[in-house]
Amino acid sequence: MNKTIIKNPVIWADVPDVDPIRVGSSYYMVSTSMHSMPGCPIMKSTDLKHWETIGYVYDSFENNDDHNLTDGRSIYGKGSWAASLRHHNDTFYVCFSSNDTRKFYVYSTKDIENGPWERSVIDGLRHDPGLLFDEGRVFVFSGNGGIYLTELTADASEIKPEGINQLLFETEREGIGLRCEGCHAYRLNGYYYLLFIEWPRTGNQRRRQICYRSKELLGPYERKIVLDDDLGYHNKGVAQGGLFDTPNGDWYAMLFQDHDAVGRIPCLVPVTWEDDWPVFGVDGKVPEQFEVNLPEAPTPPLVISDEFDYGDNKLALNWQWNHNPDNRLWSVTERPGFLRLRTGSLAGSVLQARNTLTQRTEGPACTGEILLDTTSMKPGDHAGLIALQSQFGTVGVRVTEGGERYVAMCVNGGAGEEKVLETCRLDGSIVHLKIRFNFEDSADLAFFYYSLDGAEWTAIGEPLKMRYTLDHFMGYRIGLYQYATAETGGHADFDYFRYERGSSVSEA
Repeated sequence: MNKTIIKNPVIWADVPDVDPIRVGSSYYMVSTSMHSMPGCPIMKSTDLKHWETIGYVYDSFENNDDHNLTDGRSIYGKGSWAASLRHHNDTFYVCFSSNDTRKFYVYSTKDIENGPWERSVIDGLRHDPGLLFDEGRVFVFSGNGGIYLTELTADASEIKPEGINQLLFETEREGIGLRCEGCHAYRLNGYYYLLFIEWPRTGNQRRRQICYRSKELLGPYERKIVLDDDLGYHNKGVAQGGLFDTPNGDWYAMLFQDHDAVGRIPCLVPVTWEDDWPVFGVDGKVPEQFEVNLPEAPTPPLVISDEFDYGDNKLALNWQWNHNPDNRLWSVTERPGFLRLRTGSLAGSVLQARNTLTQRTEGPACTGEILLDTTSMKPGDHAGLIALQSQFGTVGVRVTEGGERYVAMCVNGGAGEEKVLETCRLDGSIVHLKIRFNFEDSADLAFFYYSLDGAEWTAIGEPLKMRYTLDHFMGYRIGLYQYATAETGGHADFDYFRYERGSSVSEA
């Protein structure tokens, strides 16, 4: 069998809280998506190196002001967290909690690649849930420090009346800043295994992987530190994720690492077994490179260029909206070969703009470029390209009350308000815009440009020092936006989005 060379990180982009499984010869993985819609992305691989987005669990899961970015509301840093993915009796299950609704959601489907998904909603927050099917019974492990066990009905659609619903145990407190959370639950080798992360205040003082095990569901549980390594990156621990095997009996874990502005990035870790304990890594380390006994099978890239040449009004799966879109106000067919974004409401900031269309950024460096037609923008309209996080940066066109057009570079001036760093008058209505990202060794800088011909580029504003902040809790995304500050009814047309990933900033 041909072997595939794995280099960590296996995905250098924001794919946090990963939960992988194997079904036959295919590997599937779900991750956190918070305020990006559609959400709970399902990724697939057959070689553990190349991962493709094949679908989403939902287009949106609530329809309210928070999820719709209306009335000044939002779900930044909230929404769906730490989903759990399992396959049982020919059915796939995904569950997660939402910090804004304080509810627990369970979705199920027979066809993970095409859906549809059926939804059940259970009151109450179950933090970082781990789903376990066990001899005809269904359990959810959840919590932070105090680990709770909740029994569900056989179809996982509701809490089982008179089933188990109790505090299972308390995890270590002494010298621990962030107590155990992010549970992944398994029954293997005659044991119940519960995998967690914790963040100690002593020792290496970084996130590390913890395993609890017991031969009985209700315990008592033994505890062991099974990985404490940073892959040589600024003491950022590689931890939190799930276990799986291959058809030939090899074991791996997909974990993730905080990687500053680009986000939380997945790493593949070999796993062996000693005395029925999982042993993560090689000699206690996450290997930078190793082989897996699987034939290499490249897939389409995670982030794509797009000429917006669609026959139907349906975008490629790589795109996600910032919060729920207003589907009446965007189109890729109204003007063939263009993405058209219309304004239907007023917004005070790009962070409150409906229908901002986004993709991830990737390390170590990448560049996104658009061609923008501003002909039909109205006075007070803003449109362009954004490096999206709480500390955002934009390069775009603003139309004044008198109808003049200016290219502007802006940043978050506080409370989400846009601070203009530089403007340049735009004669005409067509402009090329570009953002170049440098994540190499935590440089975390974004550079902003405009061009009248797509060949000669002019830097504008200042490089943005990107920062991963917990109010958004998401790595930087690149987005296309259009919003109104004075009157609705205008629109902006995006001729293309062209993306390039570089192995260093000089290539981006």
